[in-house]
Amino acid sequence: MTTHIPRRRFGQNFLVSPGVVRNIVEAIAPRREELIVEIGPGLGALTGPLLERLDHLHVVEIDRDLIARLRERFAPELLTIHEGDALDFDFGALGGDLRVVGNLPYNISTPLLFHLAGFAAFVRDMHFMLQKEVVDRMVAAPGTADYGRLSVMLQYRFDMERLFVVPPGAFNPAPKVDSAIVRLRPRPAAELTARDETLLAKLVLAAFGQRRKMLRNNLREFCDEAGLQAVGIAPTARAEELSVAGYVRLANALSPS
Repeated sequence: MTTHIPRRRFGQNFLVSPGVVRNIVEAIAPRREELIVEIGPGLGALTGPLLERLDHLHVVEIDRDLIARLRERFAPELLTIHEGDALDFDFGALGGDLRVVGNLPYNISTPLLFHLAGFAAFVRDMHFMLQKEVVDRMVAAPGTADYGRLSVMLQYRFDMERLFVVPPGAFNPAPKVDSAIVRLRPRPAAELTARDETLLAKLVLAAFGQRRKMLRNNLREFCDEAGLQAVGIAPTARAEELSVAGYVRLANALSPS
């Protein structure tokens, strides 16, 4: 089969380091009967090693040339290929206790993470390769430069841990940035205390809309200074100073329910 030329429009950077693949598979620690879906299997660098330890694997792939290669390499009783964009895929349709893995395309990583958050109730855990700066934002603490909308919304839904950094040389073509492996585990339903998660999302989006402005300015359409003070938030604070719990507290105070 001819050599596959990576397509920039799909954000393709193929993992080629056996050592990194081994470390990722060990971090996932798959078991034979588990329900696992891989996003963007590409040339199958992770797919093959995963199938050595699984009875069956699901993959989501958008590139038809890569799908043809996967069909040629793996028998259908081992691999189910879902052709299409992961941003549109219904992960809940695969069943519960789902484990999700993948080397996520960097050009759609943030919207894809928000899409996957909507299926947290179906998921046991997720292991992803992402641009290191995205992972740093995901796990950032309040009061740091990396802390932002992505941090708040994902930390509300998941417990997250950066596992290890992957250098550019582990890929072909080599990206211009470091990558990192991150593990996400959905938080128990009892800890998801926002009464209106849509309102929470709107508040967080508005708060970080202009990071250099104070919350009393960014959240003016939602509440006045007295409303912020009533839940223990300084009107002069900036978005990155407020914890996830602080945003939930404010959303609950403003929720009519």
